Amino acid sequence: MRADLRAWAISHLGATGDFDVLPTIGSKELVAWLPTYLQAEKVNFPEVAYPTYLVGAILANATGVPVGVDPETWPDADLSWINSPSNPTGRIHTEAELDSVIAWSRKTGTVLASDECYLEFGDFKSPVSVLSRTGGDNTNILAVHSLSKRSNLAGYRAAFIVGDPKLINKIREIRKHAGMMVPLPVQRAMEIALADDQHVIEQRARYNARRAHLLPVLQQAGFQVEKTHAGLYIWATREEADMTSVAWFAQLGILVTPGHFYGEKGANHIRIAMTATDAQIDEAAQRIQGR
Repeated sequence: MRADLRAWAISHLGATGDFDVLPTIGSKELVAWLPTYLQAEKVNFPEVAYPTYLVGAILANATGVPVGVDPETWPDADLSWINSPSNPTGRIHTEAELDSVIAWSRKTGTVLASDECYLEFGDFKSPVSVLSRTGGDNTNILAVHSLSKRSNLAGYRAAFIVGDPKLINKIREIRKHAGMMVPLPVQRAMEIALADDQHVIEQRARYNARRAHLLPVLQQAGFQVEKTHAGLYIWATREEADMTSVAWFAQLGILVTPGHFYGEKGANHIRIAMTATDAQIDEAAQRIQGR
């Protein structure tokens, strides 16, 4: 398994230099427990973000701080998360932004964890891994990947981390006692899935076609769509309270997620998932147009 993950990290992430790999039981579980594994007392995470970053800080009895994109505004921390492409917004970090957070990590000695679970689902822009920007010096850098979305293996709890060998060895040693080791049959399934890019290409095309179908329909209904460059979601606003938008969609028989679930900055937004079937996406578009 290790050889397969290393080869994939080199070919797909652009990883160079000294790095290690480790399969994990799900990326959600890793996000939730990484602050505890690292004994972090202060954790930074994106101000509009997957809620589990904050939950992980709470589980570790750490202080969690939502932060913007510019690391020069970040407080001191033991662990800082970035997420590109973002859940929920679909925003992609530019190479300059990645360079900036890497430089900040090196200056402060902070562990930088990059959640890249949607990396292969680019649309208007092509995401790159943080590991492609380290110049082979992966000290204090971790990239988190998952097959839940990439290969539709959510139930398998199949994920892995790539990066600083010292950090990964520390996690591995703790895990010998804490558990959470990935079963061998799941590792074998991961090897097969990672060796096949065709299903990912097809899945990416499917999501991007659904986005192209929904965007003009949403805009006609008065919604502004922001930063949706990649991933499985559309992040939209009509400059009204998120629950007002949720209720508007509910009257059409469409379920969307209120933006405040992802932080205070999301309170006027909604997240629309493109994980329904093509037929259901088309029906939703027709309902919105017929409003």
